[in-house]
Amino acid sequence: MSTEQAAIGVAVIGAGYWGKNLVRNFAQLGALAAVVDSDPERRQAMAREYPQAKVLEDLDQVLADEAIRAVAISTPAETHAALVARCLNRNKHVFVEKPLCLDVAEGRELVRRAEEKGLVLMVGHLLHYHPAVIRLKAMVEDGQLGKLQYIYSNRLNLGKFRNEENILWSFAPHDVSVILSLTGEMPEQVTSFGGNYLQSRVQDVTMSTLSFPSGVKAHIFVNWLHPFKEQKLVVVGTEGMAVFDDVEPSDKLLVYPHRIHWKHHQPIPEKVQARVIPLEKAEPLKNECAHFLECVAAGLSPRTDGREGLAVLSVLDACQQSLEMGGGVVRPGLSALNVVQEQSYSVHPTAIVDEGCSIGQGSRVWHFCHVIRGSRIGDHCNLGQNVMVGPDVFVGNGVKIQNNVSVYKGVTLEDNVFCGPSMVFTNVYNPRSAISRKEELRHTLVKEGATLGANCTIVCGNTIGRHAFVGAGAVVNRDVPDYALVVGNPAVHKGWMCACGVRLRFEQGQAKCAACGRNYALEDGRVRPV
Repeated sequence: MSTEQAAIGVAVIGAGYWGKNLVRNFAQLGALAAVVDSDPERRQAMAREYPQAKVLEDLDQVLADEAIRAVAISTPAETHAALVARCLNRNKHVFVEKPLCLDVAEGRELVRRAEEKGLVLMVGHLLHYHPAVIRLKAMVEDGQLGKLQYIYSNRLNLGKFRNEENILWSFAPHDVSVILSLTGEMPEQVTSFGGNYLQSRVQDVTMSTLSFPSGVKAHIFVNWLHPFKEQKLVVVGTEGMAVFDDVEPSDKLLVYPHRIHWKHHQPIPEKVQARVIPLEKAEPLKNECAHFLECVAAGLSPRTDGREGLAVLSVLDACQQSLEMGGGVVRPGLSALNVVQEQSYSVHPTAIVDEGCSIGQGSRVWHFCHVIRGSRIGDHCNLGQNVMVGPDVFVGNGVKIQNNVSVYKGVTLEDNVFCGPSMVFTNVYNPRSAISRKEELRHTLVKEGATLGANCTIVCGNTIGRHAFVGAGAVVNRDVPDYALVVGNPAVHKGWMCACGVRLRFEQGQAKCAACGRNYALEDGRVRPV
């Protein structure tokens, strides 16, 4: 470790189940400057064990410290996007544990922001720094296994169960990352099947198939309901087969020089005893942390940089789409050479999209939807079951419209609006069946980031402000200010909400979000971010 690398100063955000290992390794490398954690008992333990580091509760202290040039994020996956963005915005180099985030659009923006600022963005795909995987990749590239034909990976265990993410997002990122590296290409299509046994909406078992343009196929089997631990990767080529068994205490990488001969038009296997591949002894996580420091110090692009993380994210997202479709074929559509290129939209076979409509890239239109002529759906939108949009409706980017919602002509949804299940828009104030009032439409505008709760009703002719929050079942018959929380029938103002969806508590006209740390000011009955 060079003096320059040790002087970088890394703050580890999250010192829990896995974060404590990052703390240990950065400390051993002489680069640990701070630990940030919300749990007071963990902070006390960290302070005792690492007296050389600042132990903090507030991330803002790290972001304001110019001596800390880099952060390592080990928090739940759903927090990654916001935390990475905050750190990049304050010009910190970022190492983030897998996955990069949970949304392809957010991942693309993080990669763009890091590249624009010239910052290192590295994703914790640990297997790339494992001596066995490094050697295996070199063997594949040198042609020692011949032409790749088939890859399969098993990652099985009993626990650790999660409720914030399914087994696909918890276990599979490492395997997807390694398979993309070994093949050197993106899959042209994926399918994924799963089963949920412990929790109704969380898959405990998934089997995913990746089909590559070269003809290689890969299977990824992940399961946290397995009687014993297994972490095994098998690579089959025309000249040999390699097995990486990470549970094996020694001899982790074996090569079987098996070959297939054809006699009388029949394949005949030639079996050969396995050969143990010698490996250097090194802790993969320490290799990974050292690589991050090296990249920050020298301005290098990491082996698992943001673009690699985005490629993995796009495959996981396609697998998730396939799971939700009951195993349907999904095409990720991302080029291996340019992973920032976005995938095309998907429309369920039962949905109808009229001619003259526009649907943005990465958007999904689900069962029994109807997008009527002249309507425009932005990028990365999600239209749930039985949604009707149009005619001539504009829907921005990142909008989520849940089941059983109709978005009529005259309604406009700006970016990142959330429409809860069975909420209602209207477009005529005093309708009569026997009297046509098509020329009397009153326009409704829902501004960026607003949330419309389940079963609420928005009476036409009103504007819902930016990041406003309409409670479930509310009836809105007047304009709603930016960041306002309204509930009831008729809806009344009950408070203020952060852009992240958490209620704000103002004291002397100032508020700081307890969840994301954003600051706001309240002046003349209006809220504005500071």
